[in-house]
Amino acid sequence: MLVRRRRVFCAAIVAVAALGAAPAPADEACPGLFADGRAPVLTNPKLAAQTVPLCFEAFAVLHSGMARTPLYSAEHLTRASVAEARTVVRDDSFHEEARLPENQRASLEDYVRSGFDRGHLAPAGDMPTLRAQAESFSLANIVPQNRMLNRGLWADIEESVRRVASRRGSIFVVTGVIFSGDAVQQIRGGVLVPTRLFKALYDPASGQAGAYLAPNDASKDWGAVSIDELNRDSGIDVFPSLPAAVRTTAMILPDPHASARSDEHRPRREETWPDWLRREGYRVLRRLVHDLLRAIF
Repeated sequence: MLVRRRRVFCAAIVAVAALGAAPAPADEACPGLFADGRAPVLTNPKLAAQTVPLCFEAFAVLHSGMARTPLYSAEHLTRASVAEARTVVRDDSFHEEARLPENQRASLEDYVRSGFDRGHLAPAGDMPTLRAQAESFSLANIVPQNRMLNRGLWADIEESVRRVASRRGSIFVVTGVIFSGDAVQQIRGGVLVPTRLFKALYDPASGQAGAYLAPNDASKDWGAVSIDELNRDSGIDVFPSLPAAVRTTAMILPDPHASARSDEHRPRREETWPDWLRREGYRVLRRLVHDLLRAIF
């Protein structure tokens, strides 16, 4: 019995270490997530205060302690990773990011009755493993998002991007926020509400790049812009290594509304018994780790 308890304790400690590793500079720790190994560059110096880069299994973020949200997330989507992600059953488990200072990060309570969804920058639907999906629910990857946008147009944009990755084989994606106007809205805890969101794509095989841009409201409006246009609007150079000719011309992006219409006829994957067992086992492990930490500290 003593040996068994020790094994459980050791397994829990390993899980804690995996979920709470120390932060590292994103372009050093996970260069494969960035086009040509170069992280996005903040061209607006006002955005740079209290920023912390964080690297996760399948995405990286630059978190702002001023906004208490990420400024951007970066991913490398491939045909294989998208196929793997479609087999992972979604398990919503939002959690605070322990690697960030408490006075610079959002809390779960900040979003309660805020009127906004907890919107992913790097989508849970892109994550190819259970661990990667669990990491995507860190509040370091979350922004206050209009509910209609999050559950409608933005979900369709995310699906359109996955289809581009499946069709082309490999793309780099940077998703981010724009705060504009004289008075940016806040929810509890001083968490800033983005006025617009963007999702930029770069196809290294064709040398094409462009970005979806949408207001954070229920209008269902969206536009396609070039990387240079996005830089001027957001203050973020999402793909700093691209040549001028690629930066000034927006690639043709799929209409997300068309993706939504085709999804109406797409069969939904039913959850199987092994899926349920795996999901519940993972939930029990997280609870065990949580209770163990509370008992120790």
